[in-house]
Amino acid sequence: MLGRFHEIGISTADIRASVEFYERLGFSQAPTADTWPHPYGVLTDGRIFLGLHQRSLDSPTLTFVHADVARYGRELESRGVKLAYQRTAEHEFNTIGLKDPAGQMLALIEARTYSPVLRRAEHVSVCGYFEEFSMPSTDFAAAKAYWEPLGFVATEETDLPYPHLALTSDHLDIAFHAPRILDQPMLVFRDHGMRERLAKLRDLAVGTWRDPPNGLDPGANAFLAAPEGTALLFLEEGS
Repeated sequence: MLGRFHEIGISTADIRASVEFYERLGFSQAPTADTWPHPYGVLTDGRIFLGLHQRSLDSPTLTFVHADVARYGRELESRGVKLAYQRTAEHEFNTIGLKDPAGQMLALIEARTYSPVLRRAEHVSVCGYFEEFSMPSTDFAAAKAYWEPLGFVATEETDLPYPHLALTSDHLDIAFHAPRILDQPMLVFRDHGMRERLAKLRDLAVGTWRDPPNGLDPGANAFLAAPEGTALLFLEEGS
């Protein structure tokens, strides 16, 4: 098991621009610890936590907190799991990395790097309801075979609103989409009133817009790219 979901780690060359972007969307900053030597901030809408790192990393990285990371890393290796990296020296903040079949980086760290944020249920972001973190994959069966033993439960593969496979878990829902939809991971938001939300988002004049996939109505569905390149997909509920 991966442990408890912590954040989606995102590399940014300009952390101020990234922080301001997500704050304009209605995200809140979480108090961070001094774990990392580089500039670091965490933004949340109450459901998803985005860890913004002003340094180079395999971005985005799905990060989980796991007890006794050093021991668990050795256990994984004994099972034949190849680690992408292992930083478990006594003087280091212990963390290990591994990749899924499609190359998605996963990081397991020894402790939290930010404090919880209290947001009222009605305090939602302009984006709507965060549904899932979706990753490109050419082999949904391989993705399912890798992620289900890690505690994720696959639903039925569907072609609506575009070909994808969704998997649920206690703290983070993920999905896989065909690379032709988008050749990078994306944050997926849904709302019954997405058309109105998109009008408000466009009025903010932030990020870079592009048309949605699969011929969906661009008035009610859209892609938005954050300053650091993170892709946000907004879908009208029922599309």
